[in-house]
Amino acid sequence: MRAMIIAGNWKMNKTNAEAVELARALIDVVGNREHPRVVICPPFTALSEVGKVLDGSRILLGAQNLYPAPSGAYTGEISPAMLLTTGVTYVILGHSERREYFAETDAIVNAKVKLALGSGLRPIVCVGEKLKEREAEQTERVVGGQIDGSLADLGPDEIAKAVIAYEPVWAIGTGKTATPEMAQEVHAFIRGRLMARFGGVADSVTIQYGGSMKPENAAGLLSQPDIDGGLIGGASLKADKFAKIVDSV
Repeated sequence: MRAMIIAGNWKMNKTNAEAVELARALIDVVGNREHPRVVICPPFTALSEVGKVLDGSRILLGAQNLYPAPSGAYTGEISPAMLLTTGVTYVILGHSERREYFAETDAIVNAKVKLALGSGLRPIVCVGEKLKEREAEQTERVVGGQIDGSLADLGPDEIAKAVIAYEPVWAIGTGKTATPEMAQEVHAFIRGRLMARFGGVADSVTIQYGGSMKPENAAGLLSQPDIDGGLIGGASLKADKFAKIVDSV
């Protein structure tokens, strides 16, 4: 049975004090949930403090990125070992904002995925197409290429420890929305791509939806057979909204 995972990506929001306050609020409303699995991903500066707050709850700690080297002269970057000391178990890699604003290629994402897995972290690997690619009916070409490149040289045992997040870039903060059926179609394509490359283990891989999931549309999306949770952006910054999405499972 696939794990249903609801993860909150706080992005560049929340000071340490604000992050601790939100983490405590989330513990009150979803802190004892065994199903679905709940992960929150604060900014780097708040990881240590939030990790202490989460201790004893069922909520897991995630990070928003890492650098693909164990240590070295990489000013401003974060290594897997640094993340592990704060209690992080999951790490978001290849997010559309990293690809767009920081020019991260599939090769860079692949290097990060390999290091994360080798360090004992579970990567949440993001893929998704832009509006012009969607309109040109290039979704499968783009998403398939990102899957192949970001997961290059991995084996079945490694992919079994990863999570995939499909985030249609055209549906994030644009006012456009993907229907549950549209999202399911791409999720099924992703699972088929994984099946072709990694065999039956693909059935056990969690594939999240990351295109502006909200309390209003969560139930419809999460009812689809190949949608195994959500990577939540803006709605994860309010405890009540995030809890409603968790409740939708």
